[in-house]
Amino acid sequence: MKHHSPAFLKLIHDSKQHIKEVSTEETLSALEADPQAVLIDVREESEYAAGHVRGSEHLGKGIIERDIEKKHPDMAQPLYLYCGGGFRSVLVADNLQKMGYTNVFSVAGGWGAFKEMNVDIEKGK
Repeated sequence: MKHHSPAFLKLIHDSKQHIKEVSTEETLSALEADPQAVLIDVREESEYAAGHVRGSEHLGKGIIERDIEKKHPDMAQPLYLYCGGGFRSVLVADNLQKMGYTNVFSVAGGWGAFKEMNVDIEKGK
């Protein structure tokens, strides 16, 4: 388990006050129930290529704010974000809400939680 700095953890804690966090189970149910819902992996490109939830799209934390409106212009579309452990996705969710997105969720536990569920994964881009 990674040890994160106190300032980073405070930033995460502060951002969590403003966003909606959901479980992997809630995420998979929502994706199945709503064809408009999208699962977005916000990890680094190399992490995504090494393995990701089948059907997820990649918009890394470094570029998502720049590119999200091109890929998903409907600011009410449900966007489910995951990263490695559920921290970076919190920051991205907070930023997307600041940009006007109204239906953004951070997946608690991220990639690690999905792997524990034995979800269908794929490798490569």
